[in-house]
Amino acid sequence: SEDPSVTLFREYLKINTVHPEPDYDAAVRFLERVGTDLGLACQKVEVCPGRVVLVLTWLGTNPRLRSVLLNSHTDVVPVFEEHWTYPPFEAVKDSQGNIYARGAQDMKCVSIQYLEAIRRLKAEGKSFARTIHLTFVPDEEVGGHKGMEMFVQRPEFKALNVGFALDEGLASPSDTFSVFYGEKSPWWIKVKCAGSPGHGSRFISNTAAEKMHKVITSFLAFRESEKQRLRSDAGLTLGDVTSLNLTMLEGGVSFNVVPSEMAAGFDVRIPPTVDLKAFEEQVAAWCQAAGDGVTYEFMQKCMDQHITSTEESDPWWKAFSGVCRDMKLPLKLEIFPAATDSRYIRAAGHPAVGFSPMTRTPVLLHDHNEFLNEQVFLRGIDIYACLLPALASVPALPAEG
Repeated sequence: SEDPSVTLFREYLKINTVHPEPDYDAAVRFLERVGTDLGLACQKVEVCPGRVVLVLTWLGTNPRLRSVLLNSHTDVVPVFEEHWTYPPFEAVKDSQGNIYARGAQDMKCVSIQYLEAIRRLKAEGKSFARTIHLTFVPDEEVGGHKGMEMFVQRPEFKALNVGFALDEGLASPSDTFSVFYGEKSPWWIKVKCAGSPGHGSRFISNTAAEKMHKVITSFLAFRESEKQRLRSDAGLTLGDVTSLNLTMLEGGVSFNVVPSEMAAGFDVRIPPTVDLKAFEEQVAAWCQAAGDGVTYEFMQKCMDQHITSTEESDPWWKAFSGVCRDMKLPLKLEIFPAATDSRYIRAAGHPAVGFSPMTRTPVLLHDHNEFLNEQVFLRGIDIYACLLPALASVPALPAEG
């Protein structure tokens, strides 16, 4: 009695694409099989050894027009099985219809919702002016550096002639759908402090630890100020403030030896409203104030601050928001608090919206016992089955002649 779309979803969830050794081959074979079954053209692009982007294409009646891109990633984050009620790669469905699996929310649900919406539209005999491409990319969960970041530089991506893209969003515990029109810039900063070494029994001056204490104090004081700013203004979301966390500490060889060097790693996520040059100057000032021998380097430094228009005068947004109004889907426009592959798509010059149609659902991406209810999943297919015709029927734009 299970809906075939749910069965397909659970089949995909059982493919173990968890890092550090995701079974990408099995995922690509599965998705290629589904795409072929739907009559979609298939293309595989190896962006680097062992990293393949699968492209499925539903050709429009006017291929010269810019296309609609539906993006999703195939990889999922690691699990700690001892904290799961059910095995995380068995896609167990409980009596309430909740499907437990890593990737249930992030984001294998969206991949199958795209495909099943297209299945429905094709079965109804529909066709649209604009071509629809589906991209299934690897390595998003580890930064996308061997996935979308490389793919957007390739001629195969440019040949897709993208006009507008949909990518992942977040679940929403309420009845309101979150829509993400931009993302924070992720900065991973490593601060190194060099100082005088010596015996652990002495009060040595100018130690690396003293300097590191000053660095950490400056960074975490800023973190507290941003946290308080978020708490004190109900109009702000996490995407509107700069998040900062101390995530790594290194240094020392023995309890009785004062180390000559210590290092700290900080994960900073900066909204597009922040002046990035000014923020780096602040980081440099914190390091300089800690003393001599304090340096910093970037392990990741995203400088792109593109955002997608949500003005009703924008034809893409007008099509998207119009469907949501017609379906009575309340929207909340936000900056994504973390980072997705959308940032690479926007940086390549294409508008992109992050949207995962999951309401009345706790946000469990990367968490234990990640699940999605089958009725929420099926409603998402209904939503995409209305969104895709609207987006693929956006009239020719001035730049398209």
